[in-house]
Amino acid sequence: MTAGVVIVGYDGSDGAQHAVEWAARAAVSLGAELRIVHAVGLLEHAGLGGAAAVDGQPAIARAGAVGLDEGRTRWCVEDGDPTTALLRAADEAQEDGHPVLLVVGSRGAGAHAGTLLGSTSLELAEHAYVPVTIVPPAGRPRRREG
Repeated sequence: MTAGVVIVGYDGSDGAQHAVEWAARAAVSLGAELRIVHAVGLLEHAGLGGAAAVDGQPAIARAGAVGLDEGRTRWCVEDGDPTTALLRAADEAQEDGHPVLLVVGSRGAGAHAGTLLGSTSLELAEHAYVPVTIVPPAGRPRRREG
């Protein structure tokens, strides 16, 4: 039994890759399992969207690169929109008696230029009943100039 579960959303974007690294570091420090969740919607199932082609190996490799044992990392593909898939994964982990932390990047593959937070991160912040960490993009300045 682990000390908990860190669940991170992954869509292959740069923001998601950075979120996986952050989540893996958190899992190492907490002694937790890492579950990398990729949501696949109807368009992807029909072959009309690119998300079905997302490979989990780069995400698992990133988690390993920051020191998380591969045996504590699990790749999960869930049906549905990203928010629903992540909340479902949190439900399942809680049903097993684990404390849960949800992690997402601030913007994913479907983000509009100029938006600070993507719709998934905003929806999770509004609807989640477990802690949510929203990881800012890599290389973003610490303070706003202005």
